[in-house]
Amino acid sequence: MEAILFAIFVLAAAGFVTRPFWAGTTDPVDEDPAVAGLEAARDHKFREIRDAETDLATGKLTQTDYDKVSGELRGDATELLAELDQAKERARRA
Repeated sequence: MEAILFAIFVLAAAGFVTRPFWAGTTDPVDEDPAVAGLEAARDHKFREIRDAETDLATGKLTQTDYDKVSGELRGDATELLAELDQAKERARRA
């Protein structure tokens, strides 16, 4: 009985692990190079925002400088997010 339960468990685990390889289709958004580029730019911009927050916390930036830099970075991030949404929508239509 234990051998049967063990075999079922192993088969279920193997099925779970190999499941992504079974799918024959992928989301076109995942393969669009424009979307990938915008996602990379978004991630980079978010890192810049975190770096500015760290610089403020460690005293490398004054509050005034941080407010200026943060405003610019957050404005850029907002634009990138809008572009990313549009690119994803275009990829879904294609």
